[in-house]
Amino acid sequence: MQTSLIQNAHADLVTDAAYDFYGVRLATCSLDHRIKIWQLDESDGTWTATAEWKAHDAAVTKLSWAHPEFGSVLASSSFDRTVKLWEEIPADNADQQPQANGSVAVASGPGTRWVERAVLADAKGSVRAVEFAPHQFGLKLAAIASDNHLRVYECLEAPALTNWTLVEEADVLSLPSTLTSRPHTYAAPTPTQIAGTPPADALLVANALQQQQQQPPIQRGTGSREADGGWSVSWCKERYWGEVLATCSGVSCIVKIIQLSPSRRPITLLSLDPSPPVDSGSVSEDAAAYAITSISWASSCGRSYHLVATGGRDGHVRVWKLRPSSLDDERMEGSEEPKWSGSVVGDFDHHKSAVSRVEWNTTGTVLASAGNDGRIRLWKATTGCIWRPAGYITVEQAEEQQKEGDVDMEDGNPAE
Repeated sequence: MQTSLIQNAHADLVTDAAYDFYGVRLATCSLDHRIKIWQLDESDGTWTATAEWKAHDAAVTKLSWAHPEFGSVLASSSFDRTVKLWEEIPADNADQQPQANGSVAVASGPGTRWVERAVLADAKGSVRAVEFAPHQFGLKLAAIASDNHLRVYECLEAPALTNWTLVEEADVLSLPSTLTSRPHTYAAPTPTQIAGTPPADALLVANALQQQQQQPPIQRGTGSREADGGWSVSWCKERYWGEVLATCSGVSCIVKIIQLSPSRRPITLLSLDPSPPVDSGSVSEDAAAYAITSISWASSCGRSYHLVATGGRDGHVRVWKLRPSSLDDERMEGSEEPKWSGSVVGDFDHHKSAVSRVEWNTTGTVLASAGNDGRIRLWKATTGCIWRPAGYITVEQAEEQQKEGDVDMEDGNPAE
């Protein structure tokens, strides 16, 4: 693997990194409240910061690029309970265009400036994840906060980017679960990962979190809910099945596959549960140990099924295979909705610690995961659909590769 290393990208912990549609620009955010935009020099593989600004009044949690057909648009979420929309425009027009709250245009690269276009402040807790919908559905944005509410916004005036409408809001924990899929094998969680609220089972966790929704999400005595939970959202990339997304919320370890529709409330198509089943009369493990921290829905690329990857606090990276039944078959049985089924086709605990991020490549054939062990690991399926490790990279290895590349350049031989 050829890697690039960005030294001292931020003054504090980097919380997210997101590539644009073409993979030549990278947006990063941090606990330092700031966003940076990096440009790739394809001749030597180096990244150069082209823009930097203070984006929020608290730590920035997640970034998402809109499809380029809507321009150069970036969404950010934060612990300040807001989602903000940013647009890159020519520097000459920055002072002539309206701002979301009267703020001036922020720092920029050559000939362009980033401008705050909208502030979405409906969340009652810290906004932990944000992602633009596939461009076929228009300029839509999904966000999930620690109040356990999934919110979907739509910009009906795309050129302006200032008017966003809350088109859907749902309490993820209260959405009824339909079919539930569990993996067949489990590994015991690391003792250090068992922390937080000790409920009797996942149902009690959901009830407890619902009762706490009216309380401030960050205060002494309830901080474990923020620290031990996981909030993530990822859209299905295939338009045929409609507006479908996967989401998780809080210390609940269940991933819900949710379908949105303008004519009705959101429904749960399928629930994915990585935790082991609890026998009658037995004491369950702490649900926080299985909390899902990251979800990524792969591009289908012609497959008859979907792949969804999850990373959890139990240190496991799981690949779920989702298969919707034929809509024609369901209508013959009197149902207007296809039934979904799911199974685990890959389960890895190589990180041996909490997994903070999972992400697919463009074609949905290679999965990358990042864990608290300081390694980025790759996973790939063989021709028989057997998932196996495909390598890993650490900061130390990246530094060594960079040094080797510098030596090659000094010798007049560009690094491959």
